[in-house]
Amino acid sequence: MNRIDYTAPAELFPGKNAKATRRIGYRRFKSAAEAVRFAVEDMPAVLLRGAYLEVKEERFDGTQILNLYNAENFPLERAA
Repeated sequence: MNRIDYTAPAELFPGKNAKATRRIGYRRFKSAAEAVRFAVEDMPAVLLRGAYLEVKEERFDGTQILNLYNAENFPLERAA
């Protein structure tokens, strides 16, 4: 698993899917942790499949984003 600086600024590029009920475009976040939480909790799941997160010139795909969210060292509170 790649190491990530959860405090670093991040860019989220959601995947594209015609079945998505709402469209979400590119977003910048103050921290990678906020971007990861948004991708998993707020973005339609079908958009996570083709999504990628960029932090300090390193890219994480949808599966890696989900793994980052579920990691023990994820610094934010998760949804119940």
